[in-house]
Amino acid sequence: MKIEYPIRLQSYLAKSGFGSRRSCETLIKEGRVQVNLSAVTEMGTKVNEDDVITVDGVLAEASDKTLYYALNKPRGYVCTNYDPNETLYARDLITIPEKNLLFHVGRLDKESSGLILYTNDGNAAQKITHPSYEIEKEYAVSTKETLHMEDLQKATKGLFIDSQKPYTITRFSIKSKKWVYVTLKEGKNRELRKIFTYLGYTIDQLVRIRIGTIELGSLKEGRYRQLSKGEISQLLDGKHR
Repeated sequence: MKIEYPIRLQSYLAKSGFGSRRSCETLIKEGRVQVNLSAVTEMGTKVNEDDVITVDGVLAEASDKTLYYALNKPRGYVCTNYDPNETLYARDLITIPEKNLLFHVGRLDKESSGLILYTNDGNAAQKITHPSYEIEKEYAVSTKETLHMEDLQKATKGLFIDSQKPYTITRFSIKSKKWVYVTLKEGKNRELRKIFTYLGYTIDQLVRIRIGTIELGSLKEGRYRQLSKGEISQLLDGKHR
């Protein structure tokens, strides 16, 4: 869809691969965005096609092409697009010419693997990650210790670990003594790791296998596939398990 100008600055940045609209708003508030060499912190700012926009000195170039990819992230790779202390970036596994336009939707920590989405569609990204949409995320978790159903049942009722809001498992299905499938709806930072540690378990493997209606399926580790707009629409329709 062709970009209609003038366009809100945060939307322009999202279409340029600098993150979701919300994260782009943060960039603006922090004074890291310049329009025509002048810092802009006003959230209602709109820009035109001939304006020069930079973030931390890096030129932002919006694309009118919407991109959606599913990646099977291996362990050891980080989701952030830049960290001076890291060398393995998940986005680099997506070898397309427009790679630099992509940003991750949600995240998987360095030691976790599995399904993660990449896009340059800030609106879709915000909806997928916003708690109000209650899009399920399903994980396969293996532990070094034997699992006990009563522990996981506690987590379905909510655990107050390090905040005023509880950490809650939506549901679970034990597959063996040390493997369980766990479904979340909100997905706080490192939520599953905090839950299992609190319950006295050591996670050996943590693999995300589903986001809403999009499944990891047979996608091999380190590989990616393009998602259709139909798949994204179905994901946002809320028709989940």
